[in-house]
Amino acid sequence: MSVVIHVRVPRRLKERLEELGVNISEEVRTLLEKRLHQLEMERLLEELRESLASEEPVSDSTPLIREDRENR
Repeated sequence: MSVVIHVRVPRRLKERLEELGVNISEEVRTLLEKRLHQLEMERLLEELRESLASEEPVSDSTPLIREDRENR
C-alpha cells in the first residue's frame, strides 16, 4: 500500500524539470529511498561502534588466529 506525499516547490523548478524530461515522482521516490538507506547505514554503524566500545580489547590475537586456523 502506498501513500501520497505533497511537496510544494517553486513553479519554475517544476517547469524546468519537466522541460528536461524528468519524472519528478520517480526522482523524489529514488531520493527518499537513498536517504532511507543512508540513515539506516548510519544507525547500524553507530550501533556497531557502541558494541565495539563496550567490548574488552584483545591484547594478544595469537590464540584467536590459531583457533581460526584449526577450525578450517
